[in-house]
Amino acid sequence: MALHFELVTPSKLVRSEDVHMVVVPGTEGDFGVLEGHAPVMSTVRDGAIEVYATASSQPERIEVRGGFAEVGDNGLTVLAEHVEG
Repeated sequence: MALHFELVTPSKLVRSEDVHMVVVPGTEGDFGVLEGHAPVMSTVRDGAIEVYATASSQPERIEVRGGFAEVGDNGLTVLAEHVEG
């Protein structure tokens, strides 16, 4: 099983892929999301999203500035105000 992850900015879709886990820099603290996570919404602080392609892989770090994260039936969607790179 895999988690569907989408990273979006106001101007474009940056990522849309199935991954093992994503760690999001929430304003109340970092939180990890796996397949089957309970529905939740959170604001995102400036920091790095860590994307784990597989359970044994090293994370890919994506720097973001602000935004919102939503976990729902379709997986995790992060709407970032800005994505570095």
